[in-house]
Amino acid sequence: MSPTFVIGHRNPDTDAICSAIGYAAFLRATREPNAVAACCGELTVRTAWVLQQAGLPAPRLLMDVRPTGATICRRDVFTASVDETFLSVYRKMLDHKVRALPVVDAEGRLLGIPTIQDLAQLFLPPDDAHPHNAANREVRTSLKNITAALGGQMMGATLNADVFDNILLVVAASSLDTTKSRALQFPPGQLAIVTGDRPDIHDLAIELRVRCLIITGGFQPSAEFQAKAKAAGVAIIVSPHDTASTSQLIRFSRPIGEALTTNYQSFSTRTPLAELKAEVQHSHQSLFPVVNEETGKLEGVFSKSDLMDVPRMKLVLVDHNEFAQAVTGADEAEILEVIDHHRLSGNLRTKEPIRFINEPVGSTSTIVALMFRMRGMSPDKATAICLIAGLVSDTLHLTSPTTTDTDREILQWLAQIAAVDTGEFVRDFFAAGSMLKDCVPANAIESDRKEFEENGWRISISQIEELGLGEFWKREEDLRAALEAVCKEKGLHFACLMVTDITDHNSVLLIAGNQRVAEAIEYPQFHKRLFEMRGVVSRKKQLFPYLSRIVGKLAVP
Repeated sequence: MSPTFVIGHRNPDTDAICSAIGYAAFLRATREPNAVAACCGELTVRTAWVLQQAGLPAPRLLMDVRPTGATICRRDVFTASVDETFLSVYRKMLDHKVRALPVVDAEGRLLGIPTIQDLAQLFLPPDDAHPHNAANREVRTSLKNITAALGGQMMGATLNADVFDNILLVVAASSLDTTKSRALQFPPGQLAIVTGDRPDIHDLAIELRVRCLIITGGFQPSAEFQAKAKAAGVAIIVSPHDTASTSQLIRFSRPIGEALTTNYQSFSTRTPLAELKAEVQHSHQSLFPVVNEETGKLEGVFSKSDLMDVPRMKLVLVDHNEFAQAVTGADEAEILEVIDHHRLSGNLRTKEPIRFINEPVGSTSTIVALMFRMRGMSPDKATAICLIAGLVSDTLHLTSPTTTDTDREILQWLAQIAAVDTGEFVRDFFAAGSMLKDCVPANAIESDRKEFEENGWRISISQIEELGLGEFWKREEDLRAALEAVCKEKGLHFACLMVTDITDHNSVLLIAGNQRVAEAIEYPQFHKRLFEMRGVVSRKKQLFPYLSRIVGKLAVP
């Protein structure tokens, strides 16, 4: 059964990670045993500290959930090796009811994907072949392959039986003299004489020291004759078939490698579904291989019919409710639930009704904890530690204006379960790491960044919480340059970074992008692109509504 991934927004903060861990645990305990916590971004230093305290591994990293070659291909693939005979491969196709079969090397790397039509070329003579010339008689194969195709038995001189060569067939259907005359036209080292129970032809093969004598009808040569053949360097293959069937089957012994071409379509495991559909729409190919782009190994195959009803990844979204903030490809996934505490916005649509829980509390972790309690359940200690971290992170230990009485009550309940001193836990949590000190500016900005679209404006708001602003003043210019780069790279009209001092509950706002937004901000300025925002600590309840009102009055640039 495929997993259900519980995942937060891009550039996840502690609440996004911890609420995903908590809700996945709730689902596993109630109705969804295959629920798995995931994330679509690297963990911050503080979040990593929380998981260390809880003794939990990091959630599974999912950066793209679009259906791809890897997710839609069938992995129970029947393959052939390059040395297998036409007959062997053809029988595999018939047995498994397929019209094409991938050929791989010993390491599983794809070499080609011949079809039945390609196989036919292995036993048809060239268009310009004269009835009496060598090309019409030539079969590139090995004695081992001939024996396998015939279902026969090899004896005599069997050295180098697996070496491939251009074997020239002479069927001894005429007199001894005629057969000898014909055989002398060709190099004996490449010659294979096909005959039935004819001792005179058998002796001729020894006399000429041909590469191989193929005896049809199941006739078994004597031990004395076998010894003579071995001494003369002549291999003997005994075929259970008559001469006509034997001659035909020998042609079917050519290795499938002879039919391989580069004239086929294959796709990597990362190729998105939309691209797959566009590429194969007008193709006459019946089967399409999917290859690991790093190793070249065959991962699976698909046909056009496999693209009709593609299984979609199952997602539960936590701490966000719009595709703009969701993991790439969420709009192509099956959204089962949304658990959030932010405003409703964006273009989130689903094909079926879903569970949608949106509560005006300080964190999504609060909602998850409430769901445990409403079911008369308690999370285990590790999960409770995570939920505590998500709650105190998003509410700045219950000091943010987003904090509600529910948050306060839930925090006390979780603290009892986890047996932690919340005051000590909060101090250690915020002291665990400084994004401004430990990360390069670009990574610090991305650590908790959300994009919004308001009145046609595309804006980005990043937030970093610090114990004091000392590191900010050291890196202000580098952070401003990183913000400008975000605007350019993401095609944004405006980007800002709010650095919150959690010791005195004030923030500074660094901005980049369209100057009209900067001119409309009414907070005191340190200088042209930096504002002092006393008492502002919440992006959700204070900063975003304020910027939303500003851009709502401005024409789109």
